Amino acid sequence: MSETIREAVQEQYASVAQSGLSSSVEGVRAIAEAFGYTPEQLAAVPADANMGVSCGNPTAFASLKPGEVIVDLGCGGGLDVFLAAQQVGPTGKAIGIDMTPEMLDRARRNATKAEAKNIEFHEATIDNLPLPDASVNCVISNCVINLAPDKQAVFREIARVLKPGGRLAVSDIALKKPLPPEIGLDLMAYVGCIAGAIAIEEYQHGLVAAGFAHVKVVDAEADLNAYARLESNSGCCTPTATLGLPVVQASCCSPQPGESDLHDRLADLLRRYDVNEYAASVRVYALKPAHSSDRT
Repeated sequence: MSETIREAVQEQYASVAQSGLSSSVEGVRAIAEAFGYTPEQLAAVPADANMGVSCGNPTAFASLKPGEVIVDLGCGGGLDVFLAAQQVGPTGKAIGIDMTPEMLDRARRNATKAEAKNIEFHEATIDNLPLPDASVNCVISNCVINLAPDKQAVFREIARVLKPGGRLAVSDIALKKPLPPEIGLDLMAYVGCIAGAIAIEEYQHGLVAAGFAHVKVVDAEADLNAYARLESNSGCCTPTATLGLPVVQASCCSPQPGESDLHDRLADLLRRYDVNEYAASVRVYALKPAHSSDRT
């Protein structure tokens, strides 16, 4: 089943990477701003780095410092990598990890446009990082760990690459209560970051079991209905309202190459269920102890 999930995730996000979704589309900007990005931040990075698939803004609470090495798990088009690179400066480095070649192609094109010198991207799964032990100051991620079939393996891998005293700062989806079976068993709901989410308490316990200290998983109280602000191409040229929010088309009567239905499926899920009742956008923070005696 885990391989089926991985293939479905890769297929859908490859389609997103090949779509016309970017900050140039009003609905995509609206989703990013709903989850914590400022207009100034979005203007400071290539428009194609943002495709409306975030659930938070980890760079806003990661406390990144000049000279640090950061890693973004599931970097997509590079939105958080570019923002992190600006914060760590020329003496630091921002590394993006993604398993989808189409996403990495998009991210590298964005890096070329931005003439970024302190950025690199690698193709890998987030449970098997191509990085040395104890080589990273901070690991960030944005709505990706919930997609991993083996989350405990991801937590252990994060702990491996972090330096002693290093930290984790992640935006993700976690559950407040169990999902109805029809959502929990829906593969597209998994790909849409809902069905693969684990309980807030399980997230906390998993990080502690991986060796982290000072673990916090906090409900950011963002409205998950924000995803309904964009459907990729449904009802072309006849926009309709979803949950009282405007639907903004990525294109009108001229589909983009490889356009994905991921946003459409999310919007359909939101029409049928109040996802906020079951799930939350969370901010996850944890420290790798500098010494074994520091675990609390």
